[in-house]
Amino acid sequence: MRLHALATHFMHVVEAVGSADDLALAMAAITAEIGFQYFALTHHVDIVAASGNAIRLHNYPAQWADYYDGNALGVSDPVHRASHVTSAGFCWSRMPFMIPLTAADQRMLALGRDQGIGDGFTVPANVPGEARGSCSFANQAGRPMPDTNLPLAQLAGNFAFEAARRLWSKRGHLPVPQPRVLTDRQRDCLLWVARGKGDWEIAIILGISEETVARHVRDACERYGVNKRTLLVIRALFDGTLTFTDLFRR
Repeated sequence: MRLHALATHFMHVVEAVGSADDLALAMAAITAEIGFQYFALTHHVDIVAASGNAIRLHNYPAQWADYYDGNALGVSDPVHRASHVTSAGFCWSRMPFMIPLTAADQRMLALGRDQGIGDGFTVPANVPGEARGSCSFANQAGRPMPDTNLPLAQLAGNFAFEAARRLWSKRGHLPVPQPRVLTDRQRDCLLWVARGKGDWEIAIILGISEETVARHVRDACERYGVNKRTLLVIRALFDGTLTFTDLFRR
């Protein structure tokens, strides 16, 4: 009962916020309520280069945040990379079982611990057509993980990131993705391009002429505003027109 009541309360609180400052205050209260000290709502980009156009809201220690942003760690952060392989929240202690951790990853995690950042819990927030993001909660090194509250952290993270998306969109800092709708035949051709087939092979597979295949791919490129097939595939994967499951399924 307490879980349901708190989750409902969190949802109403973050839905009602009208500014980033309001959201920061709400997140600080929610973070403490579920047993954490720090929170971070962020897109997984180079925050400095993004110049305010990416979601970024946190209460991490200033020294660690300055180092993190100054070295563009948002792009290579192992916590962020781990969030790209799951749809559920995860404790950072599980990362070695989720992704390979490099020596640089280990150094970065050690630096965070030196700055007082211990274990944490991250909720992925991946929206097709937008940069990937997440909501993380963390504690000082040595403080225990509030395991019984992790379901609340999952829900709070989902609600909070959606509230941040709403606020950033209203401020004009979060572009609304415009879908590039392909015809069925254009998508069929693009799918086989993504699977490594040439125009002649695609023509045989689909039972159309090689020239028709080339035209469909060219028209798809024009719809996306790109001139390379590799970029076309990347853009289609990014906005959900194609999925990795499509690429590897036969």
